[in-house]
Amino acid sequence: MPTIVHFEIPSDNVERSKKFYSELFGWNIEKVPPEKLPEGVEYWGITTKDDKGNNAVAGGLMKRMMPEQKGITNYLDVKSVEEYSSKVEQLGGKVKMAKMAVPGMGYLAVCSDTENNNFGLWENDTTAK
Repeated sequence: MPTIVHFEIPSDNVERSKKFYSELFGWNIEKVPPEKLPEGVEYWGITTKDDKGNNAVAGGLMKRMMPEQKGITNYLDVKSVEEYSSKVEQLGGKVKMAKMAVPGMGYLAVCSDTENNNFGLWENDTTAK
């Protein structure tokens, strides 16, 4: 069953957001090397911990790319981004950002449900290019 495996926070001021979340929750936020990302993307990985100090759901912080990119987006692990993107549309949702590769990690797509709430699809694939 698909479950949340990643969250993403858009920001108008990445440094301000890094300071806010690291001081509020104690999150470790580090810039992801450019060779691990699609060309031209800047991204900061977020490491969270549970109440026992174990690694919990990972996240990311990025510069807001468009005004309508609001709120935190949760990504759900699926076996196929293409299959679930098709299901989203069949059920009345929209694919807002089609499948794209995150080199060496997998594929993602961003969708919206019938109430215009955004969510992401994530497919693990270490051969993604």
